[in-house]
Amino acid sequence: MTDKTTRRNFLLTGAAVAGGIIGSTALQQNQTDSAQSTAQNTATKSTAKMPERVLGRTEVKVPIFGLGGAGQTPLSWEGKEGDAIAIIEKAIALGIRYFDTAANYGPSEDYFGKVLPSHRKNIFLASKTDARDRDGAWRELERSLKRLNTDRLDLWQMHHVSFTEDLETIFGKNGAIQAVEEAKAQKLIRFVGITGHHDPNIIAEGLRRYSFDATLIPVNAADKHHPRPFLPVVLPVAREKNVGVIAMKVPAYGRLFKPGGLDGMNQALGYAMSQPGVHCCVVAAETIAQLENNVKVAQAFQPLSQQELAVIEQRTAAIWEDNTFFRAWT
Repeated sequence: MTDKTTRRNFLLTGAAVAGGIIGSTALQQNQTDSAQSTAQNTATKSTAKMPERVLGRTEVKVPIFGLGGAGQTPLSWEGKEGDAIAIIEKAIALGIRYFDTAANYGPSEDYFGKVLPSHRKNIFLASKTDARDRDGAWRELERSLKRLNTDRLDLWQMHHVSFTEDLETIFGKNGAIQAVEEAKAQKLIRFVGITGHHDPNIIAEGLRRYSFDATLIPVNAADKHHPRPFLPVVLPVAREKNVGVIAMKVPAYGRLFKPGGLDGMNQALGYAMSQPGVHCCVVAAETIAQLENNVKVAQAFQPLSQQELAVIEQRTAAIWEDNTFFRAWT
């Protein structure tokens, strides 16, 4: 083991322990300040149930609905710590166990790090790096672990992989995949994923090049009408390799619910989770009320018939361009 590796382990372990104490103290203070709210949350948690699915080859069973740490929400906004913490605490109370964030989601990791440490054994924690080189990825992983106040990630993902050049760098000499292998060997990460919302062929090629455990891709009815839809390109490769598939952009930041679009989250989530090979979804929340509604939809989920899916797809045929705006993000 090199001195550099030893230093990393020392720094990460020390930060995780200290952060866990800080996070636990903050949570205890919040509970003291609001005992009545805590009791209500506990009652809610005991009755909340969501369907669960095994996330591909990970063999980990997760609820079909997870909380995302990005989007136009307090979870990634500066100066919204109070609102963000309230949403995260409510997610725990409602039975959410999958939490997704990223190194470049503003203060999102910091917010999660103030609540999740005392629940660490019961949750599935995912973050991401958009660094393509080994050293850059290592720096982001170190920072993510410190901000999240944890000594490990359940899933570490290569973030928004968009071009062939990204793949060449990630898998090239001194590429980020080296950091992945080293972090796995040190048990700082359990599973590895690849995410993207730009080009499905790039994600599919990434799955062919490396034994990724999971992929995070757009899954909504509007994307079907895009000239290069994700599902028919990525899902066959994911099924062949038993890769866990996590849906994002499920309501397209709410644009799917504009006049002429879908009725609500019941159709948006119903469509995404009825796709064969999709195991769960991650959606952010603007408010506690929105989160509660989304969880209720997830609790009531029943797979939609082919006829019902076709109706939903037809309702997005005229609005697909507005609802696939994220395809231009790289």
